[in-house]
Amino acid sequence: MLLVRGHGGGTALTGTIFERGEEAPRYRGAPDEDAPYVWVCDEFYEVESGGTETTIDGQKIRVAFDTPLPRGFDTREQAITAAKEHIRTQFARVGVASTDVRIEVIRPEDEGDAAA
Repeated sequence: MLLVRGHGGGTALTGTIFERGEEAPRYRGAPDEDAPYVWVCDEFYEVESGGTETTIDGQKIRVAFDTPLPRGFDTREQAITAAKEHIRTQFARVGVASTDVRIEVIRPEDEGDAAA
């Protein structure tokens, strides 16, 4: 399992890549269970009312979340590339430029390890 985390605008968004041999989540809309790599991450966007209040670049906004977007891939590289693009897109939806998004790819067991 890999965590792909984007940092931008004073907040972060993390999704998960399930790797070959790992049990990806099973729910309506999930990709074929035979996909060797499965990316799962929330989608969000700014709304006028409702949603959840958060702070982006020092300004309070309201965001709503869509059902996670599971996608299957044949290679780890394809999954990581798509994950990074997905995270940059989510930040762009709330006004954070892609150049202002820092992305890290880590294994959960290495989280918090400065050497990871």
